Amino acid sequence: MSPASSLIDRVRGAIAIATERLAGTPAVPQLEALTARLDEPLRVAIAGRVKAGKSTLLNALVGQELAPTDAGECTRIVTWYRDGVTYQVTLHPLEGEPFQVPFSQNGGAIKVDLAGYRPEHVDRLVVDWPSTSLRAMTLIDTPGIASLSADLSERAVAFLTGSDDEPTASDAVLYLMHHLHSTDVRFLDAFRDQEVARPAPINTVAVLSRADEIGAGKLDAMTTAARIAGRYRLDPKVRALCQTVIPVAALLAQSAETLEEEEFKAFSRIAAGEPPDLNGLLLSVDRFLKVEVGTIQLGPRTREHLLRRFGLFGVRLAVSLIVEKKVATSDALARELVNQSGLLELRGVLLSQFASRRDVLKARATLLSLHRMIQAADAPAELAAEVERIEAGAHEFAEIRLLNAHRSGAITFRAAEGEEVDRLLGAAGTSVAARLGLPPDAPAADVRSAIQQAASRWRARAENPLSSPEIVAASNVLVRTCEGMLAALSSFASSD
Repeated sequence: MSPASSLIDRVRGAIAIATERLAGTPAVPQLEALTARLDEPLRVAIAGRVKAGKSTLLNALVGQELAPTDAGECTRIVTWYRDGVTYQVTLHPLEGEPFQVPFSQNGGAIKVDLAGYRPEHVDRLVVDWPSTSLRAMTLIDTPGIASLSADLSERAVAFLTGSDDEPTASDAVLYLMHHLHSTDVRFLDAFRDQEVARPAPINTVAVLSRADEIGAGKLDAMTTAARIAGRYRLDPKVRALCQTVIPVAALLAQSAETLEEEEFKAFSRIAAGEPPDLNGLLLSVDRFLKVEVGTIQLGPRTREHLLRRFGLFGVRLAVSLIVEKKVATSDALARELVNQSGLLELRGVLLSQFASRRDVLKARATLLSLHRMIQAADAPAELAAEVERIEAGAHEFAEIRLLNAHRSGAITFRAAEGEEVDRLLGAAGTSVAARLGLPPDAPAADVRSAIQQAASRWRARAENPLSSPEIVAASNVLVRTCEGMLAALSSFASSD
């Protein structure tokens, strides 16, 4: 049994005890919902300021155009997208029981009939949609923060950050931004908390979601965005707010995932033009829409369609790939556009940072909710004590606390130690190889040696009389992490 699984089992046991002690009270249905939450896919909320590209990125991650990207009513409502056995939409009003509502989809985003409800009277919409992309994670689209509507903005922030009375419903957050705005800093700072049971940097990833615009839509725009994201990752202020920053051209990613054959043919017609005509046409948005070029036969509606779907950067990139003969089919073009959009890197981070920590993130979110229920129900003191024992005794939570403290500057290590601390605590991935900075296929002997060397270094650091009490405690956590990896390695070897 893995440590994370045993942690889930301990949380499940605490819920069972609470259910027994609180039998016959209104808390029982809530406790049953908590148990169900432990078995659900990870809940990942997509947050950001208005027009940050949240719905567009969600569509790219799903690989289908589901979420509306215009300024319609549904963009003002928290909307859950989860894998389902059938296609349906359920409306959860602020008052009353949830019920299914009609919806339609005709070659684009889902259009939902709110059955006469105003958006401000709807708590959330839940879209069940059979999708392999949604099996590991339920994606939650949220209204924009810093909206001109104060009520809308407040509801979005309340959902994402939770409160003393109502913990957040999400397990992790993708926070979208263009540049690091003061509004972004305020939100992320509110979302951060040093307590293990509250939202923290370990479950927050920042995304430069319109990365191609940072470089003015030039062919090297993503390279420019990558440099900016790299600077953000090294910024102590940003490191204290989220675990990493990833550049993504969200519009390009969404459209590449749903590229149509006719769009490929249109790009090919543009690429067939004479170089002077081609360069002139792609110089700006205005020229692309208005300039008529003899060697490039493309109607105005097709131009508008391509620009709306891919943006100027996407059009330039697609044409360049065809001209340079790097792609020859629509499937090849779609793959290359997705690759250059940054979407694959983001998916990799979601798998290594969120999916691999699923049980830990689920356990910490559930413990917060359980703690609030116990307080509200005036339950026996033994229940609160059991929750506290789980929180204090779980090494996974000790790792999260230490990583948060390190990222925020509350604990300062030597300059040469900082990178190893992050890595050992799983900031670059939770696999044994990732924690050690080794390739995934490293020989077992090399892995064992690296673990033993790391354990020796941090054991010596803990025993150094010049180490502060905080460094001693932190070093002991890292030693325990190494011991856990060594035990896992031995267990794996014996099972072979």
